[in-house]
Amino acid sequence: MKTRLYVLGLLMTLALPLFGQEEPIPPKRTKMAKVGLFGGMMPGYLFADMKPINDYLRGAGAAPVGENGMFMYGGGGAIYIMLLPNVRVGGMGMSGSLSSSQLSGNVRRDADVHVGFGGVTVDYVVNVAPRLDLAIGTMIGGGGMDLTLRQDVGGNKTWMQEWSSFGTGDYETAGQVNNIERVLSGSFYVLVPSVNLEYAFTGWLGARLGVSYVAMISPSWSLDGTHDLLGVPSAITGRGFMINAGLFLGTY
Repeated sequence: MKTRLYVLGLLMTLALPLFGQEEPIPPKRTKMAKVGLFGGMMPGYLFADMKPINDYLRGAGAAPVGENGMFMYGGGGAIYIMLLPNVRVGGMGMSGSLSSSQLSGNVRRDADVHVGFGGVTVDYVVNVAPRLDLAIGTMIGGGGMDLTLRQDVGGNKTWMQEWSSFGTGDYETAGQVNNIERVLSGSFYVLVPSVNLEYAFTGWLGARLGVSYVAMISPSWSLDGTHDLLGVPSAITGRGFMINAGLFLGTY
């Protein structure tokens, strides 16, 4: 009798961990609404079409800027709103640039292309696996492109020479007629739809990887920030596909 009781007690002891498990293995995907907030770095690589700009640069005797895309640097963040489950709102901003330089005789020609945008983000987030989410959303805002053109005929520049030229308005006499800088600026409405995979390493650290398309519409161009610039080809824009990344701190 004692032997039977001993065996029965041993079996019950071995079975207790099985009854004490709170969730099956593997764990089920959570159905709880997402909560939390985060912010951090958001780099990217924008495949903007620089060929139309490069065609004009080559025609003017300048070197083309890169045609393989540009690195974008920025940041942003978001917070989940409780009125709509799994929906979050936030903001982001990104910018990047390309440049070139060409020396022909004593004439140097430089070109800088800068693209930037920012705005409000809205995302819908779906949990696809433990710690892994799929975020589908868009950014709505504004941005633009600046094309800076510089030409330098070389030679030394002196303080008195510049004040003399400014006072008389006679830059040709001062030998500075070919030393110029022009800034061609385009302002756009920007729409950036995106799809991202986001992984939470811990309850406070997460990362992102995804793709977006940067759409720039309804441009308004100016010269040196003061004069309207007309006749700009529609192909001159910073639109294109972009690879997204991110490293965030917050609560998940």
